[in-house]
Amino acid sequence: MDIATLIGLFGGICLLFIAILLEGSNPASFFSLLAVVVVVGGATMAVMGRYTLGGFIAAMATFKSAIYFKHVTPTTLIDQIAEIADRMRKKGPIALETVQLDDPFFQRGVRMIADGYTGEAMRYSLERERDLDYERLEDGSRIFRALGEAAPGMGMVGTLIGLVSMFGHMDDPKKIGPGMAIALLTTLYGAVVANVIMLPIADKLANRATEEGTNRSLIIEALVMIRDGKNPLAIRDELASYLPLHSRPMLQAA
Repeated sequence: MDIATLIGLFGGICLLFIAILLEGSNPASFFSLLAVVVVVGGATMAVMGRYTLGGFIAAMATFKSAIYFKHVTPTTLIDQIAEIADRMRKKGPIALETVQLDDPFFQRGVRMIADGYTGEAMRYSLERERDLDYERLEDGSRIFRALGEAAPGMGMVGTLIGLVSMFGHMDDPKKIGPGMAIALLTTLYGAVVANVIMLPIADKLANRATEEGTNRSLIIEALVMIRDGKNPLAIRDELASYLPLHSRPMLQAA
């Protein structure tokens, strides 16, 4: 689970409530069903109009990828790879059948070595899976970003609705205040939905796609080298190119 995502999303909303309390207002007065309908519902409909229903639903499912995500550094992956390469060299492919890994992608690749796949077949299958997963996360990021871009615009629409309501009831002072409140709240909702929820999720999914794509490329290169029987030290040296320069001495020391 990615704690930073939870802290960012829920922390941002909590800070808004704290700011309201510090100002001395009642948080309940900041809730408006009309603002929710216009901003959230309007932005959702506007984005659904750009994509297919299946694509939109699939993008919403990627939200859990922004939350349930365990960061694995390339250094950790290379250490695991070196252990598997050492086992492969000492005991042969059959010894890899008992290897248990947390990453299903990595586990599948190791199992393919144990099952006798050729290096070319492994590379084709794993690269296809990597690319499809990358596209799925990128699509999710694109749609959440579209929601973040549409929310402020729909907030402005809600503001205009509130202003029209206010000016239409200038003869009734009791209705001027609620109309102005709606006009301001929809702008607030649009800004909050965009900047606290949708855009952070979009960026998180984009970062996840990039990071996971790099890690999986590393895994694919390593598994092909293990399949070809390369020396674990040689594999370490070749995979060092995936690390930033300041991290390479740590890998060599290991």
